[in-house]
Parts: sequence; C-alpha cells; structure tokens
Amino acid sequence: MIYKLSFAVALCFSLCFDLCIAESYVLDDKVGLGRTFDGIGGLSGGGATSRLLVNYAEPYRSQILDYLFKPNFGASLHILKVEIGGDAQTTDGTEPSHMHYENDENFFRGYEWWLMREAKKRNPNITLIGLPWAFPGWVGHGKNWPYDFPDITASYVVSWILGAKHYHDLNIDYVGIWNERNFDSKYIKVLRDTLDKVGLTGVGIIAADGNWDVSNAMGIDPYLNDAVEVVGTISWNLVASYYEDLPFGRDGLMTAEEPWTGNYVVESPIWITAHTTQFSQPGWTYLQTVGHLVHGGSYVALTDSNGNLTVVIETMTHDHSVCIRPPLLPFNVTAQNVTFQLKGSFASIKELQVWQSRFDFKTKKPFFFKKLSPFKISDGSFTLSLDVDEVYTLTTISTGLKGTYPDPPTSGPFPKVYFDDFNVANPSFSEAPDFADQTGVFEYYINLTDPGPHVFTLRQVVTQMPVTWATDADQTISIIGDYKWQNLTVTCDVFMETVKTGGVFIAARVDKGGQSVRSAKGVFFWVFADGSYKVTNDLVGKTVLAEGLSGTRAYGWHTLTLTVEGQYATGLLNGYPLWKDAVVLGPKNGWAAIGTHSFELAQFDNFAVEAK
Repeated sequence: MIYKLSFAVALCFSLCFDLCIAESYVLDDKVGLGRTFDGIGGLSGGGATSRLLVNYAEPYRSQILDYLFKPNFGASLHILKVEIGGDAQTTDGTEPSHMHYENDENFFRGYEWWLMREAKKRNPNITLIGLPWAFPGWVGHGKNWPYDFPDITASYVVSWILGAKHYHDLNIDYVGIWNERNFDSKYIKVLRDTLDKVGLTGVGIIAADGNWDVSNAMGIDPYLNDAVEVVGTISWNLVASYYEDLPFGRDGLMTAEEPWTGNYVVESPIWITAHTTQFSQPGWTYLQTVGHLVHGGSYVALTDSNGNLTVVIETMTHDHSVCIRPPLLPFNVTAQNVTFQLKGSFASIKELQVWQSRFDFKTKKPFFFKKLSPFKISDGSFTLSLDVDEVYTLTTISTGLKGTYPDPPTSGPFPKVYFDDFNVANPSFSEAPDFADQTGVFEYYINLTDPGPHVFTLRQVVTQMPVTWATDADQTISIIGDYKWQNLTVTCDVFMETVKTGGVFIAARVDKGGQSVRSAKGVFFWVFADGSYKVTNDLVGKTVLAEGLSGTRAYGWHTLTLTVEGQYATGLLNGYPLWKDAVVLGPKNGWAAIGTHSFELAQFDNFAVEAK
C-alpha cells in the first residue's frame, strides 16, 4: 500500500470507558509463528522527492537524516528504496540517469548515491532497494516501452547495481520492476539471468509495485516464481523535499522544502513509524494471533524468538488514514476497552514499556511517541482503554528514544533576489541548487575549451524523449523559486547547441510542474537558432503573445531578460528591448524557469531573478 502520509486526525476521550466491557485477545507463540518481518522503509524517488534536501546547509541536513535513519532516534528506518534515475518526469520531477546515452556511464550524477551512503552511515544494516521509473530513450529504441529489448534493459539496470558497489561501496539488496502498472514475465527472467551471470545472485527481484497480476502469473509459471523473491510495496515518500505546489505536496514522512532558510518539519509519520521500527528489527517474526479489533483498529505482535515481544495497536479512523493506492474501503472505529492475554513463552513477562501517540483535531493538542509508565502484567494479561485515532506500542524493548534537536530556523519564502553563476569547479551534486528539473536534465558543465566567462555553466543534456512513466512534456524545463511570485524579472545567458532548429526559453509565473507539466502555463520568452523569437502563454507554445525576428543563432551567447508586471510583459535581448507590453492572459503567479524547445543540448549561465 502506498500511503499519502498526511495524518490530520481527531480524538477525544469518552467517559464510557469504565462502563465498557473489555474484548479479549490472545498473544501466543505456542501455536506457531507467522511471517518474517522484513522492515519498514521510505522511498526517495518516484518523482525527484528528495531534490531540495541536498541543498540544505549543515547542521540541518544531518539532523534531517538522523530523524530518518539513525537507530533509536526518529523513524529509524530499516529500508531505503531509491529511484534509478531515468532522465524523465516521474511525478514531481526528473532524476538523471547513470547512462544518458548508450556509451555513457557516470555513477556520480544525482543525489541518490549520496543519500544511500548517508543512510548506511547511520544504519549499516539498512536494506537498499533500487527501482527504475523511467529509462533513457536509447533503452527503448525510440519506443515508450522498455521491454522490447529485455537484454538491453536488464543490462542497464544491472550496470547501476554494479556501479553502486564499485564507486560507492553500496550493496544493493533488491531491485524492482518498472512499473507498478505493467510487468513483463520475459524481462523478469532475463533480469534474473543477467544478475546471476555477473555474480549478483544475492540481489533479489521485487515485483511489482501495485500490480498484483504478477502474483497470479507466478502461480502458474514456476520459473517466474523462482525469479521473483518479493511481491510488495513501500511507503512513498521518504521526505517531502520538493516544491510544495508540485503534485502531492508534503506527502513525506517529514518535510524539508526550504534549504534557503534551513527550516524543516518533523511530521507525525516519523513518530508513527517509530512505534514499530524502534521496537522490532528485520528478521523478527509476526505472531499468528494478530488481527483486527472488534470495534475497529488493528493489532500486530512481533517477537525475536529470544523472549522479546512488541505489540503495536492502532485505532486510526477512515478519514484520517488517507491512502493514494488502493483507496481504503469504508470502516468504522469506536472507543473500546481491550484485554490482551499473554500465552506461550510470553506468559512469564512481568512488565512492558509503553509508548503512545494521540491525534487530536478538536483540542488541537496532539502528542506523539510519548513514553508512559511501564505496564505491570498481572496474571499474564493487561487491559487498555482505547479511543479513536491512537497508536500504542507495548514492548519488552527498553531502548526506544524520541530524539530531538534544537528547533530549526523559522520558515520563510524563497529569496526575492537570487543569482547563480554556476561557477563550481567540483560540485557535490550534478544539479544546481534549488533548480527542480521537470523534464530533461540540467547538469553542471565545465567547458574546458572556453577560456572566457562561460567556462562553468548549467547544461541541458537529454537529447531524446525518455521512456516515461508519468507525462513528460516535449520541451525540457527546470523550475525555481516561489510559486506565489507575480511581478518579477528573470535574466539568464543562453547558448544553443543545435543549428537552425534549436531553441531556449526563460519563463515566469509557471503554474504547473510534475506530472502536470505538459499543460503548464506562464510567460515563456523563447529565442531560436533560426533568428526568431516568440512569447507564449504556455509551455507547448500554442498561445502566442508576441513573435518576430531576433537575430539569434546557435553557438553564441545571448542574454535574455523577461519582466512581468501586472498584465504586461517585456523582453530584452542582450540588454536591448526586443518586445514590450505583451498582454499576459494568466496565470497570476508561479515559478521562474529555464528550458529548451525540444530534447536538445543547450547551456545556461548567470541566472538571476528579482521579485517584487
């Protein structure tokens, strides 16, 4: 189940607790144990969801990582799943591929390598998973489908796993199958064979994220059944580090969307996750005697088979358990008393540590992961009074801790005055700070043949439409700034590398991104290598506000300036007016942006914005 982790819920204690008869439930390992617990994790990717995290300054970036991965501190995650970047829009943005082209390999692009290393630093036992949401166009040979040439696709994925080990000393434990809506039995078998041939016999295959048809196929195909180790899903997303007005804003375990201030928010899902992760580990086993509560909610119990027991109880109501896929069927939860009987090897337990979280809409006074006084076990049983929208953990484990740091800096908007000349000789990441690629990939570029002022630039490098999962635009675009911006001036030096057909733009008031980027509107100032310009009200370029001759050509630097004020826009080329007073049809606000006319090589330098 992929959760939309936005818990906003209500609870109030009922005075009827003392009058209610407690329902009884048994926790017993004598009847046998259930399934093995593989852990709980978060997903970085499926849409460039960790994009802004890497731009945080210390100590805030490390604090965020501690809340996510440090054992017995915050979420204490057991699993990190990352996107194998494919140069394509995958929900909230684009992550770069390790192979833009067939003969190209670079295992230092993007931030997922760094994130896996940081997670491993904090928890050496963390399980690592990779999954491609998209592929460079060459993998599909021009088709929007990666399975016509399964050998090529498998080799591409396996090269990422080998690169993780060779360049970053990261052992990938599992690899997922593209994508959650489709699977291909032949490809899965080829992938298994390819992994085995290069010695990656220990890398398991997970299939498929949300398409349970694979389970039926495994039931009738013994080889497919042997090739797939896990059928499962994971919570999306790890940390909401993308612009909030992109799709699914703030849908992370925590929120870190302001590297310019250092502000971040430790959301309630961090502590709800901790109710399980801090008191059980992969390899523990569920009891068979677990299930639903009579009056709504559920309980599970896990053991390490060495005397330890952890019980997690939840009474979350339907409206406060919003789920993206699949939607939750209706259910009711009411206040109730419950009694748990400890049997089997647990009968001798005399005390349990207790942690509680309570959501509260009515009084606006929720609390999370609060340590209560230990429960004394009498005659092998204990009783709890449960209200709605609560989570309890009762456990023999005594190492739980609600980690804290001093409050981060106060939240604030993106700076109204911003400049980046991209002059970084050895950048830590391939992306420039705060730019969020929506289609295409914009990377730091060092032009060693240019002795002039444009040695260090930002370059759009994807030259072919990728194999996409979400909807890509035909144009490439990277957004930046404050979605609330209305009146502003955007300036950037641009360099086209495609003769005659090349084109680039700068933009203001861009109103859409992510999987909706194709329908983005705003004010787009384009210049083309054929000596023309155009001003459009949309990314696709259909609604033209102004057009004419510019004299621009490929392989020469040009400075574009776009000013939008009220209902009017004006454009300068190399400091001189090219057009003015174009009537803006809308929208009223949005991000600034840069981009290209198609998937083509182009460079950008000296980007500046000034908002009023």
